[in-house]
Amino acid sequence: MQIANDTVVQFNYTLKDEQGEVMDTNEGKAPLAYLHGHNNMLEGLEKALDGKSEGDSFSVTLAPADAYGERDESLIQRISVRHLQGAKRWEPGMVAMVHTENGPRQVVVVKVGRFMADVDLNHLLAGRTLTFDLDVVSVRAATEEELEHGHAHGEGGHQH
Repeated sequence: MQIANDTVVQFNYTLKDEQGEVMDTNEGKAPLAYLHGHNNMLEGLEKALDGKSEGDSFSVTLAPADAYGERDESLIQRISVRHLQGAKRWEPGMVAMVHTENGPRQVVVVKVGRFMADVDLNHLLAGRTLTFDLDVVSVRAATEEELEHGHAHGEGGHQH
């Protein structure tokens, strides 16, 4: 079966940066699962996986626009240090959680003072060209329940 809208895809990946250094992988773990065509995956990855079949292995390099977006310097904001969660003492470069009106969000501490901190709200991988080595483990038709819920269920997907 080929990957198309309304199929559940399980795959393994290795993510590499611009220099080819491995940044993340799920090798040796359960494959990731997603419902194709339902905005559950990076747009560039979903396009690259479209039409592939179980057993296919390939690499795809995504420009920032097809991955996590370009960096937006206007997303560096000053907030109260008390809103940073995840550590007692903060230093530039540390990742913190901040609760926003849209839910929790990871931020990177850029500068920290006694009461205020400058934080970067860009995704950690924004502005980066990324290469994904992908192995398609399985492809199957989505169940009615998965289509109703808008995501894959079971191993590698959402557990109910």
